[in-house]
Amino acid sequence: MQKITVLIADDHMVMRQGLRALLQTERDIEIVGEADTGRQAVRLAKALKPDVVLMDVALAGAHSLVLQRR
Repeated sequence: MQKITVLIADDHMVMRQGLRALLQTERDIEIVGEADTGRQAVRLAKALKPDVVLMDVALAGAHSLVLQRR
């Protein structure tokens, strides 16, 4: 079975750690990266091409951010 790849983007480390701990309990989910700014999230999303980006809507530097999968 192919795993769902996830990028976590949040400027609060405790939130990222909590989401990682929760998601790691699922066998069909693989966390491929973490970002703490909008700019870093875009860079990692382009490089890692995750299936899902779990992003804080109020993430610093992510105003009017739109990610498209190509």
